[in-house]
Amino acid sequence: MAKRGSASRAAASAGLRMVLVGAITAGASAAQEQDLTWPCQQRKVPKLSVAQMWSGPMPSQDWHKDRELKALAARIAQRRVPIPDARAAAQAWVEGLDPEARSERIAELFAAVLDRVNHERGEIIAGIGRYAQSQADLAARVNAMEAALVKLEVAPADEQDSTELENLRTGLAWETRIYRERAQSLTYVCETPVLLERRAFDIARALSGLI
Repeated sequence: MAKRGSASRAAASAGLRMVLVGAITAGASAAQEQDLTWPCQQRKVPKLSVAQMWSGPMPSQDWHKDRELKALAARIAQRRVPIPDARAAAQAWVEGLDPEARSERIAELFAAVLDRVNHERGEIIAGIGRYAQSQADLAARVNAMEAALVKLEVAPADEQDSTELENLRTGLAWETRIYRERAQSLTYVCETPVLLERRAFDIARALSGLI
């Protein structure tokens, strides 16, 4: 009976190992070919370009010297600012522009907004990379603990250490719970770069309507 119980626990542990390995494999298969460490199903786009989103005239680089424009861009780029409010703030600024320079200045405003969005996305993408590495390390630790547990469980009863068995089972359950909770959090975090990309498109559309 003891051997049958050990065998069933070993099978359960092996099943858990397959779940963890499967989760890692699924993440890798969803990643872009050029970055197999990317854990998200969403495509990795490290940086957004003005040309991807802006159909009007391309901005000059002079906006880097314009403090007022940069301050406005910082304000409307924030995710907590609704798009209609961002458009209204931009429109108030546009009304004070020389009509002949309007299209170029609005393009520069969008470039400044996108610069802010890219900065925020870059930090989040880097964080996701660190998170993924941490998850890989945790999965390796769980697999090692599972292998040690299986080895003890299939050993003859007189060679088993009940205290070590209990410690391994408790530790494995705890580490597995952490892994699964972190995997759920990662699913949410992976959406953030996409949401920021979508916001950049929405702002581009709103600003182009002011030209």
